Amino acid sequence: MTAATRDLADAMASLRDGDEALRFLRDLCTVNELREFAARWQVATLLDAGMSYHEISERTGASSATISRVNQWLRYGRDGYRLLLDRRAATGTAAGRSR
Repeated sequence: MTAATRDLADAMASLRDGDEALRFLRDLCTVNELREFAARWQVATLLDAGMSYHEISERTGASSATISRVNQWLRYGRDGYRLLLDRRAATGTAAGRSR
């Protein structure tokens, strides 16, 4: 991990709430990049809920390759997905809410 990557992670950790995070992400990412991040997160939440690859693909339009990749990160990654999925479950934050 580079110093620049660590600095970015530290900057993100200083955000106070979801609105600040959205403002930062919109400045940092292109619309397409943000859509890709959101799609991966949605796939992770659906995998965690026990939904099948086929159901996830039908619901989200994600390819089986994307679903498989997210599943691998969810199961064998650095536990970033797991950390946030568990934290949301503990706080009762609803997945998929829209603004």
